[in-house]
Amino acid sequence: MLLADDPVHAFLPYPAAPVEHASSGSLSGLTLGVKDIFDVAGYPTGCGQPHLLALSGIKRATAPVVQRLLQAGARFVGKTHTVEMAFSLTGTNGHFGTPLNPTAPLRLPGGSSSGSAAAVAANLCDIGLGSDTGGSIRVPASYCGLLGIRPTYGRLSMERSMPLAPSLDTPGWMARDGETFLRVAQALLGPDPQPLAQQPRLLWLRDLFRQTGPEVGALFQNLFNRLHHAGSPAALTGLTALQPETWLTAFRIRQGFEAWTAHGDFVQRHQPALGPGIAERFAVAQTITRDQYENSLAISQRLQERLGDLLEVDGVLLLPTVPDIGPLLSCSEEQLEAFRGQSLRLLALTSLTGHPQITLPLLLKDGAPLGLSLIGPKGSDLSLARWAEQLFRELKDS
Repeated sequence: MLLADDPVHAFLPYPAAPVEHASSGSLSGLTLGVKDIFDVAGYPTGCGQPHLLALSGIKRATAPVVQRLLQAGARFVGKTHTVEMAFSLTGTNGHFGTPLNPTAPLRLPGGSSSGSAAAVAANLCDIGLGSDTGGSIRVPASYCGLLGIRPTYGRLSMERSMPLAPSLDTPGWMARDGETFLRVAQALLGPDPQPLAQQPRLLWLRDLFRQTGPEVGALFQNLFNRLHHAGSPAALTGLTALQPETWLTAFRIRQGFEAWTAHGDFVQRHQPALGPGIAERFAVAQTITRDQYENSLAISQRLQERLGDLLEVDGVLLLPTVPDIGPLLSCSEEQLEAFRGQSLRLLALTSLTGHPQITLPLLLKDGAPLGLSLIGPKGSDLSLARWAEQLFRELKDS
């Protein structure tokens, strides 16, 4: 860590090793925290797991996505905490501790990119680099009141990072304000292969809003009533026969099978101490069959085709990022697992289809932040980011 103080426990206490960055560029003057699954030359990559940290050694090369930020002028200030092996949405880590949620200190920060979110929300850095498999950027961004993006799958490289489920994993980032969020988008993404229309069609799915309680649903309905200048969102009833429960199951199978493929040998060979929830997920992952996995891929393909048909080249789907504000720190593992399942019924949609999703911190409930998500056509990331920044600027001031 290259900072003098870390009051929210966002950064790992690695020995401070300077990391070179460009003296000028589009991100000059901005600071960067990097989730500890990405390699940074001069630092280990611990992945939130003590045994992996012990095996890591000091890395001699930097992940390409980190390098691009450095070359654009961002200044690295430290590696941030992650949930163990990035395999949870809570933000907790039984080995290294849990970052504080600066916007709601009695609530979880969300994970797995919890340290990056806490660092940005606490104004310890401007850009929080993270990764998203099943919501690991979108969840902490919503809980901590940040803008965050899960880009189109494959748009950014995961090279020199720890995989969890390689067909689902993608880098992404979080920021406190729309200007910084958009500057990072411009630095990382390049021109869109599929630009979004300047005035997109706004859509929402009743099935997805049923995942929230009445109070949260009313908050989103009130927000929609403020969107008339952007066009009233059209309500739809569903994605044919594919309902949230179907894609939740498909996601869990696909993620679990790939996680065991990536880490099963490590788990069996080294028998590391795994924290609450992580051990149970790997135990289930070990039992998933190839046939189940192939079926989950078929469901993903059907869902992807249906969502692509719905959005075409000018549609944006609006939905709650998560069903509610962050759970309290006092919640039991059973309560957290139930909330995880409820959340994944929303989050798995873009994880399975590869579409870009941006969350905006536009709502408050009981003083804690809650995000509205925008899903765009594949390849529309930069234009979606521009539209999201404009929408965020207009709505937060209205």
